[in-house]
Amino acid sequence: MTVAIDVSPLAPADVVAVARDGARVELTAMATAAIERARSVVDALAAGPRPTYGVSTGFGALATRHIPAEQRDQLQRSLIRSHAAGSGPAVEREVVRALMLLRLSTLATGRTGVRRETAQLLADLLNAGISPVVPEYGSLGCSGDLAPLSACALALMGEGEVDDADGVRRPAAEALTAAGLAPVQLAAKEGLALVNGTDGMLGMLLLALHDLRNLLKTADVTAAMSVEAQLGTDRVFAAELHALRPQVGQQASAANLARLLADSGIVASHRGPDCNRVQDAYSLRCSPQVHGAVRDTVDHAAAVAGRELASAIDNPVVIDDRVESNGNFHGAPVAYVLDFLAIVAADLASISERRTDRFLDRARSHGLPPFLAHDPGVDSGHMIAQYTQAGIVSELKRLAVPASVDSIPSSAMQEDHVSMGWGAARKLRRSVDGLTRVLAIEYLTAARALDLRAPLDPAPGTAAAVRLLREAGVEGPGPDRHLAPEIEVAVRLVGSGALVETVETEIGELR
Repeated sequence: MTVAIDVSPLAPADVVAVARDGARVELTAMATAAIERARSVVDALAAGPRPTYGVSTGFGALATRHIPAEQRDQLQRSLIRSHAAGSGPAVEREVVRALMLLRLSTLATGRTGVRRETAQLLADLLNAGISPVVPEYGSLGCSGDLAPLSACALALMGEGEVDDADGVRRPAAEALTAAGLAPVQLAAKEGLALVNGTDGMLGMLLLALHDLRNLLKTADVTAAMSVEAQLGTDRVFAAELHALRPQVGQQASAANLARLLADSGIVASHRGPDCNRVQDAYSLRCSPQVHGAVRDTVDHAAAVAGRELASAIDNPVVIDDRVESNGNFHGAPVAYVLDFLAIVAADLASISERRTDRFLDRARSHGLPPFLAHDPGVDSGHMIAQYTQAGIVSELKRLAVPASVDSIPSSAMQEDHVSMGWGAARKLRRSVDGLTRVLAIEYLTAARALDLRAPLDPAPGTAAAVRLLREAGVEGPGPDRHLAPEIEVAVRLVGSGALVETVETEIGELR
């Protein structure tokens, strides 16, 4: 697969394809023409006598110094070297590829003033699988993700360290030579153009949105399994009830739950007039309301991400025959939704953990053995699996504390309000991973409980979910086994999307 880099915005799916799947990129003729037009404007300004920010001046609080022509190339190199000041462990390869791609997409708009060969080398690095080493810490999410993007720009100069296509860490100059590439000598404005964007936080937002779409469907699957195995009612998921509260996400989640529970022998077994269950606990009955609110928040975040994908973020930016300073590099729009998503991820995990906990208490599980144990007392069943869930949920609550409200001034008070969007994105990645694990444990526990309801048959959709787990090597109820490997199998089936795919193959696409 090859992703075209044009003057028009990238699709979110293209970002995931390049970042995770190694898709190739190619600059279009239109993008190349736009890049060259903008470069001609920068060249004209660089040759003129008038000081222009980013072309013939210093940066940030040093912007008042006029830089003579003979030092301007050095100005750009010094910018990258000094700004590549990150610290800590390297961030994930997919994050680096996403931010490289998004910076290339902005360069292709013809608003930054880089040369064609500089943009092309960035594309060549992506296609060669060369991933600069980007440290975890360094970005304040304002004036762009400066330190992370500088680490990438450093590789274009043949400096710093990279991971090659085989994952081997080596000097950038060595990796470029091995790939048949030559480093660039940055010219006027190019250093600034390579680092002044929200690409790191946006890349992580897009990857998180991709994962959360899968996890939202997964949550509906696991909730249906829990409702079914705990002898809950499906009547509360009827469309007529949710029409009374026209929240879009809620209605979609309720429709999914109704479909997932259709034709369930377990639900039918207690549907008669002799059933004394008036209504289920909130964690069962209100699943669509919570899942739906998460869906609506994800949709809002996706809308913000879509607008950011359509943006050309640089400072200064090329407009017609001039460059203009601006504040579009401020990451507030992205930072806020990154924080919103961490909040809803924590709450989605919280309701999942509550559903799981109900299985383990014989006073609330309606006939299931304590902790779903084979021989309670000798066996502990899923007792400690719920502890693991609880520990993760507690961590997710801490990660839900917003990063975007914590601004620390920098650059001698020139940059006196920053977004902390990079930090918000980093913690969201941990939140998504934690949510995946919490849902996986609910999946594992609910599947065991459904088996314990035999000879009653579950619904076709939930039965397919149980079957997938068994085919993946997780056995059904029995004496205690080493549980951690089974949890990891469930994590893989949830995180890869295999669970949702299997269920949708059985009953059709979920909303």
